[in-house]
Amino acid sequence: MSKLEGKVAIVTGGTSGMGRSIAELFASEGAAVVVSGRSEERGNEVVELICTSGGKAVFLAGDICEEAVNRRLVDLAVSEFGGLHILIPNAGELGLASITEIKPEKWHQTLATNLHAVFYLLHHGIPEILKSGGGSIVVTGSIAAYKAFPNHAAYCTSKGALIPLIRQVAVDYSPSVRANILCPGPVDTPLIWDSAKAFPDPEKAVSDVAEKTLLKRLGLPLDIAQAALFLASEESCWITGSALTIDGGIMCV
Repeated sequence: MSKLEGKVAIVTGGTSGMGRSIAELFASEGAAVVVSGRSEERGNEVVELICTSGGKAVFLAGDICEEAVNRRLVDLAVSEFGGLHILIPNAGELGLASITEIKPEKWHQTLATNLHAVFYLLHHGIPEILKSGGGSIVVTGSIAAYKAFPNHAAYCTSKGALIPLIRQVAVDYSPSVRANILCPGPVDTPLIWDSAKAFPDPEKAVSDVAEKTLLKRLGLPLDIAQAALFLASEESCWITGSALTIDGGIMCV
């Protein structure tokens, strides 16, 4: 049997990078997936790919910083697929700048995307997971929860807040709901190239960080998706409240 057979999952930021890889992998393992993102074109492309491969998926466009959008995602999962078992809050924003240089609106927007949107999805999604008999939450965090990077003040702050949040969820909703967080290092997605703009030579910055990992390469979206699958499935049935660093060993350096 597939690892997620009969499960229903919501994946935010599911139209590119790690989120897209997670959505596609989960669908291939039997989950019905609600994909969230801003781009109708990319979202429909992901859903079409999943469905033509024999999977089940629907797309809802919207700004996950809005509580109403998160509520609609949960409602869509229940109305379309009959329940909800897995939440993957994955959407992210960098908000590049130092504390003194960042515009207040950019600070608030970054925290809204990386932190408040996670709260909204959990707030509306957990009751439906409980109604469906329990399930799993896997938040996409970052090694930025543990270390600072030049001109990433809002990003590091927002990612740092996710670890205690997910531990609190684990305490409050176990044993019915398991909650864990992935903390990826440098992964080859559009986000890392945007992040590199904070450095004088972006291409060199990306090349250097890949070389600094113990495994001498950037992570791939599939590397993260496979870890998310493990934490969402029953293979990790005795893991909750944990933060899994998945970074090619760069935090060891």
